[in-house]
Amino acid sequence: MIVIATPTGRIGRQVLERVLDGPEPVRVIARDPSRLSPQVREQVEIVQGPTDDAGVVGEALAGADAVFWLVPPNPRAESVPEHVLGFVRPLYQAIGDHGVKRVVGVSSLGRGTAKNAGQISAIFAMDELIESTGVSYRSLCPPGFMENILRATASIKSQGVFSLPMSGDRKVPVCATRDIAAVAADLLLDDSWHGQESVPIRGPEDLSYNDMAQIMSEVLRRPVRYQQVPGDAYKATLIQYGVTEAWAQGIVDMAAAVDQGIYTAEPRTPRSTTPTTFRQWCEEVLKPAVLA
Repeated sequence: MIVIATPTGRIGRQVLERVLDGPEPVRVIARDPSRLSPQVREQVEIVQGPTDDAGVVGEALAGADAVFWLVPPNPRAESVPEHVLGFVRPLYQAIGDHGVKRVVGVSSLGRGTAKNAGQISAIFAMDELIESTGVSYRSLCPPGFMENILRATASIKSQGVFSLPMSGDRKVPVCATRDIAAVAADLLLDDSWHGQESVPIRGPEDLSYNDMAQIMSEVLRRPVRYQQVPGDAYKATLIQYGVTEAWAQGIVDMAAAVDQGIYTAEPRTPRSTTPTTFRQWCEEVLKPAVLA
């Protein structure tokens, strides 16, 4: 039995699609099962409820061999570390109660080098808590997602600009969520691995935000430019839109850590390189969103 948390999320949905093609029965934890397609609901066992509820998670993990775990973001959280640990403690308890064999979790690049890195530092506490159970664990370690650009769809469409509090010139790896999902699904369907390891996931090229703007301009056939925003101004804008002070500060701290090189601290290897290029992603995902 494979258990999928966040089955309607950006990554979890794609993991679910892939494991449903495999031979193992699948169970999902869904706060709102109506968000699952009718076809998916016919193929999976559903445990309804949130993944920060110990009773729900315990029910879902009974008899599970492998589990996919991801902590969903919550811009309304009053504490970033407590938000993350609130979604991991029920998993920690259920692993011990039910003898789960393997867990695949979504973490981040930069473990061992990131200090005061906001949400990234918090997610490393997830890794440590899961590892403390002794369960066989693969920590998927991507950089920023290409899909994060979609948050700027409106400004790209109306003004030809996207803004973040990071340097426009620093080249960093970036990856598509489809590639994270592919790695996760392969691990969930493979019962031969044991022990605990980090699995770096990097797209095929390191790009600066100015590089990305140039590629977007070429794909969209309209000028797109990147604009770096000071951290304090970016934080103030987030708070204006209802993000808590703690969550906004975490995002600014995370951006500063990326600018300091946490995504490039470890060397790239062929094993850690995934196939989707930024240009391909722009053609297949960003372009339809902007032209819609």
